[in-house]
Amino acid sequence: MSESTYDLIIVGGGPAGAGAALYAHRQGLRALILERATFPRDKSCGDSISGKSLAILHELELLQEVTDLPGTVVRRVLLGSPDGSDAVFDLDGETYSDPLTDSCTPAGGLMIQRLTFDALLFERAREVSAGCVENVAVRDLMVERGIVKGVLGQEEGTDGPLREFRAPLVLGCDGAHSTVAHRAGVRSLDARHTSVARRAYYEGLECEPGVNEVYFTKQSMPGYLWIFPLGDGRANVGAGMLHSALRQREHGLEECLRFAVEEGPLSPRFAGARPIGRAAASVLPMGSRRRPCSAPGVLLLGDAAGLIDPFSGEGIGNALYSARLAVDMAVEARDAGDYSGPFLEEYSNRLWGALGPELKISAHLQWAAGRWPTFLNRVVRKAARRQDFARLLTNAYTNVAPRSQLVDPLLYLKALWK
Repeated sequence: MSESTYDLIIVGGGPAGAGAALYAHRQGLRALILERATFPRDKSCGDSISGKSLAILHELELLQEVTDLPGTVVRRVLLGSPDGSDAVFDLDGETYSDPLTDSCTPAGGLMIQRLTFDALLFERAREVSAGCVENVAVRDLMVERGIVKGVLGQEEGTDGPLREFRAPLVLGCDGAHSTVAHRAGVRSLDARHTSVARRAYYEGLECEPGVNEVYFTKQSMPGYLWIFPLGDGRANVGAGMLHSALRQREHGLEECLRFAVEEGPLSPRFAGARPIGRAAASVLPMGSRRRPCSAPGVLLLGDAAGLIDPFSGEGIGNALYSARLAVDMAVEARDAGDYSGPFLEEYSNRLWGALGPELKISAHLQWAAGRWPTFLNRVVRKAARRQDFARLLTNAYTNVAPRSQLVDPLLYLKALWK
């Protein structure tokens, strides 16, 4: 097949890229996937697959297949405050109503290791795509008359010849350090809106399956620690913090995790635990501000577009959202024969129209949790004592009720002073 017969090139085969390939097939677009790794490949992540992710998977008819993968169903979230208090938020039986797909899925979501989850999505995307090339790194964009018309790729880890891959539209799904975004002139990493995370896997750790634990400890503030059970006695343990805050600290995330495992209040639970492999770090471009998501002949998706939730750190659901919206835009661009910057800017408007309000609220929550530990202590203690307050917070965060309630001062004033 001539490389010029593709309708779009998808750079990156993670959830954003695989989701885009699956939606492209449903829309009758011929997509080429270019992936620098060879699947299955690992990805440093908390491994949480949200209710929003499940809604997209349901629409793609993959939900049951994903649910059958090794992992756990998230039924509760335990939130620990700086003073050592904790509250449990029950998600069992709650449903997430998704406005984009008009579907209802379990609010708690799933815990599945990215090594397994991403491999399944990639394989399903490969099966329906017009082409798929692994172990190729995109080095540059091909530009004609100011519009991107394809990419130049090279075998990963070599200085071999550059190959041309042509299509009228390129989807940048290549992560936080996106080459597509950089070469298109729209990369915009900012320490004030970028978090750094570090995670490790443990086996033999004392934890209850189906209960995700999040701790705002004195050592982790203004970030947080997490313990997410994966089933079979394994758990994902990590910490995350804004890069701008991390640069002002004497100790980094590695020391934060070491303290939690060896000295802190949680350390007794690690007495019989054993680390699996090495800890891994990741860069998380937060959706706490609107970043450029398009350029002439280019759309950015997922982490490349800076769509990580600022409060939860979850990015898979927003990456899959961007895949759906990007492919809709690709169809319109093909039908109009217009891949110009002004035409594709509508994708940015739709993306931030769908995700912007939620991301803005999460940014406010991130800011408040990191700077008002006393207030966080009181909220957690109240939620532990009053199930109705805990339920209200749970419903708002999982979008069972309007999430805007979470930044309404009256919500907390009424509850805390009762």
